[in-house]
Amino acid sequence: MRETPTLRIPLGVLGLVAGLVVYGLVIARYLPPLIGGWPALAQTPVYVVLGIVWILPLRGYLKWMETGSWR
Repeated sequence: MRETPTLRIPLGVLGLVAGLVVYGLVIARYLPPLIGGWPALAQTPVYVVLGIVWILPLRGYLKWMETGSWR
């Protein structure tokens, strides 16, 4: 457990929120014109995959927030 507080965690949370907002806006802006005409059952897997993709880099990011190292 950490003895002194660090600025990494609040900045990391703000960075995470900002990154998710940008990711969501990019998806909402550019994806519907591409797949908007598809049937709903065909669109669903695309949105499910994109909803999971943002989680992949999260492990290293959270590790950096806690330890200050990406490893």
